[in-house]
Amino acid sequence: METGRVWLITGASAGFGRELVLAALAAGDRVMATARQPHQLDDLITAGRGRVRTAPLDVTDDAQVVAAVERTIAEFGRIDVLVNNAGHGSVGAVEELSLADLRALMDVMFFGAVAVTKAALPHMRARRSGAIIQLSSMGGQLSMPGFGAYCSAKFALEGLSEALAAEVAPFGIRVLIVEPGAFRTEFGGHRMHRSRTIEEYAVSTGSTRAAVDAMDGTQPGDPAKAAQAILEVLDSAEPPLRLALGNDAVDHIIAHHELLRTDLARWEKLSRSTDLD
Repeated sequence: METGRVWLITGASAGFGRELVLAALAAGDRVMATARQPHQLDDLITAGRGRVRTAPLDVTDDAQVVAAVERTIAEFGRIDVLVNNAGHGSVGAVEELSLADLRALMDVMFFGAVAVTKAALPHMRARRSGAIIQLSSMGGQLSMPGFGAYCSAKFALEGLSEALAAEVAPFGIRVLIVEPGAFRTEFGGHRMHRSRTIEEYAVSTGSTRAAVDAMDGTQPGDPAKAAQAILEVLDSAEPPLRLALGNDAVDHIIAHHELLRTDLARWEKLSRSTDLD
């Protein structure tokens, strides 16, 4: 009888996905590592010494979603931890975005994560246990110029996940929304979609674009430490719904909460005056 947890991880070829595979292996667990191009996972199979399987998974392909979940059950008998990590960045002002690009981003970052979650849930529900880890971002709680597309996908994922957490709690299933700041992944490079530019928007989004172009290799966050933090929360008796990762994430989220509170307090009298007499 195999001990340890069974993980299904999307987007395992790089960044947080890859580090979570390695952290799970170090903890003695077994992993179904998935990516659109599974040959990129060959070194993880070697590192896993029989505890890693791989599957092709484009989260926008319904048949691959079902197949990856079924393969995990067939290989390992269950899914204890699902990690929705697949995704990429996007930069561009709202007017600069094409709707086709926005829909494609939503398809991966939101609908794809929902599809994998829905496919795994019946198995977790039947066993009355499991954990679903949604890789969001500090951009799941606050937005900034040029990141409207990316943050809207993360906002949507967080809204759905907050409802999901309450829905599945009676079945012993936990949901964890992870909100990293800037981490040393390939996020700013080829995994960042860039929209066309409208020159006038340089005044409000130019600095965001410049930061994205200079981002790779300069981010303060250590993805390996992030993976360890996620495992620590997974093992805790009273885990949070949201876990911010990185000093920048904590600072930005605190500042955003203060801003919300200030506006609410300043306009509270007017807000409360609108009920029927």
